[in-house]
Amino acid sequence: MSLDTVQNLIREVEDFKIDTSSDLENFRLKFLSKKGLIGEVFSLMKTIAPQDRKQFGQQVNLLKQNAEEKFESFKLQFEEKTEQQQLIDITLPGEPLESGAMHPLSIIRNRIIEIFGAIGFTVSDGPEIEDDWHNFSALNFTEDHPARDMQDTFFVQKNPDLALRTHTSSVQVRIMENNKPPIRTISPGRVYRNEAISARAHCFFHQVEGLYIDKDVSFADLKQTLLYFAKEMFGTDTKIRLRPSYFPFTEPSAEMDISCTFCKGEGCNICKYTGWVEILGCGMVDPAVLENCKIDHQEYSGFAFGMGIERITMLVYDINDLRIFSENDVRFLKQFKGIG
Repeated sequence: MSLDTVQNLIREVEDFKIDTSSDLENFRLKFLSKKGLIGEVFSLMKTIAPQDRKQFGQQVNLLKQNAEEKFESFKLQFEEKTEQQQLIDITLPGEPLESGAMHPLSIIRNRIIEIFGAIGFTVSDGPEIEDDWHNFSALNFTEDHPARDMQDTFFVQKNPDLALRTHTSSVQVRIMENNKPPIRTISPGRVYRNEAISARAHCFFHQVEGLYIDKDVSFADLKQTLLYFAKEMFGTDTKIRLRPSYFPFTEPSAEMDISCTFCKGEGCNICKYTGWVEILGCGMVDPAVLENCKIDHQEYSGFAFGMGIERITMLVYDINDLRIFSENDVRFLKQFKGIG
């Protein structure tokens, strides 16, 4: 075999037309297979005169290199084209995108806002990192109150104290400081407390706190407002009861229970066989709190209440573990598709 023959094969490799995968396979069989032309050329190397063998070998290696590069290049093109055809077929209809679901806490939060909005309550917001005045002092918390202890509060700075707010009552202080009565507002938001996480407690959760201040506001106004809320949220047959309690910022104070929505007051494991379930705390705004916010307690009075959104949501949807609200389990969230 002469050097001219190898050079002719190099040109033949270059000129070989490859338009389809069948052409590529024919190229491989002709040049690169075990019985192909390049294999035959290599087998004839021993017949070449020693003085010509170096130059001949260089041309044969060039032939093989060109053939392999051309084969791999076209092979990659056909593979990419095939992959694209498999992934995207523009003749097929588009794949529908499944719509998401609102989080149950958002559903109940919006429902609470809607209920109180119907009787004139506006929505207020405030910072989640609060100073001592708005989170504690203005609300009548004494210096030795347990809520100030590090075991209950996440402090982010000391002297001056800054902490993650432990309730949205801090928003109410800001509203009272910057607005003249009458005031009628609710403050939904996330709050933080340094508690062990369990099925019934978490280090962060959500509250809605309400505030109404005007002339001649009485405990009867508070009771009727909360009765209205309970019936709108849990059904017209819902009953409420108020039990004496203590909060630093209200006097008198009360805990409010509703008749169990599961057993209708008959007694079950949800209500611990009492027929009642606690849902919120409330009371008349302490005169000292009004004075701290520059509101004349001789002229104005008011009531406040606060509830956990998780607590209400668990009752509405019969959920028995608080932790599931923050786990982002799609199986849980899908149940609320189309609601809210």
